[in-house]
Amino acid sequence: MTTAAADIDSAPLAERVHRIRENKNATVSRTEGWRRRGPLLPALIFMIVVTQVPFLFTLYYSTQSWNLVRPGSRRFVGLRNYLEIVRDSQFWSVTVNTVVLIVGVVLISAVLGLLLALLLDRAFLGRGIVRTLLITPFLVTPVAGALVWKTAMLDPVFGIVNFALRPFGVHDVDWVSRYPLASVMIEMVWQWTPFMMLLILAGLQSMPRDILEAGRVDGAGAFALFRELTLPHLRRFIELGVVLGAVYLVNTFDAIYMMTQGGPGIASANLPFYIYQRAFLGFDIGQAAAMGVVVVVGTIILATSALRLIFTSFTGKEEAA
Repeated sequence: MTTAAADIDSAPLAERVHRIRENKNATVSRTEGWRRRGPLLPALIFMIVVTQVPFLFTLYYSTQSWNLVRPGSRRFVGLRNYLEIVRDSQFWSVTVNTVVLIVGVVLISAVLGLLLALLLDRAFLGRGIVRTLLITPFLVTPVAGALVWKTAMLDPVFGIVNFALRPFGVHDVDWVSRYPLASVMIEMVWQWTPFMMLLILAGLQSMPRDILEAGRVDGAGAFALFRELTLPHLRRFIELGVVLGAVYLVNTFDAIYMMTQGGPGIASANLPFYIYQRAFLGFDIGQAAAMGVVVVVGTIILATSALRLIFTSFTGKEEAA
């Protein structure tokens, strides 16, 4: 006889009935829980097959010395590929490029998005048309947006940017060649600012108007209202936009590929593009796999911190997941 059964037999009748009902309810709850999870199992299995199985293969390849231009050279080398990454100065230069790209694009997009959201929060003639036009860059395919900026905006001869700056003494500047990383950042700021704007605008429109009216009655000016009431209310929305933007921008590839090809040299390359170069241009599968594992681990750390920040911001709790 089990301990639980012995406890029930030795208890008074009313308490025994109560414990039996609790055990029955717990069994029903577990059964109901599995019944609800059942329809999600195919999606879970599919996700594991599509994401985790390739990652396991990547872990395996990262322990191999395997260059496709040398048939028969594949052999087990343990952690040597990871040690070579530590000694690879280009890898660290590309890592700095990635950090500069993410931080610059996210911060500039957040500031511009805040300013545009404050503008669109006011009523004026044609606000709906202006809002639609400002959202448009976020709806453009990233590859198409990169091509437009490379050929129509930043072209040294026919580009609109040079045409607009010609009255100020700027003539035929090849922006993509002279400032490759900055050119990519400008294109991505153009594409990500509408997302930040929409997120912050949603926060502005969720703010109770009676609080602002009370502040005006107390004699607070526009800047004081923004600093003391509006900005604290928008903090969680800005943090959410920054976090989501950073997680997405870690994987940026298309804009760099279409605009600069990572050049000159590695001046505008980021980690995903550098891994692509090692795998599909250098044919070094072992090194590329090791770099991929390092980037995935770093992304997981970033995503975990992001989820913790989002949970803390929207629940108000200091202790999160």
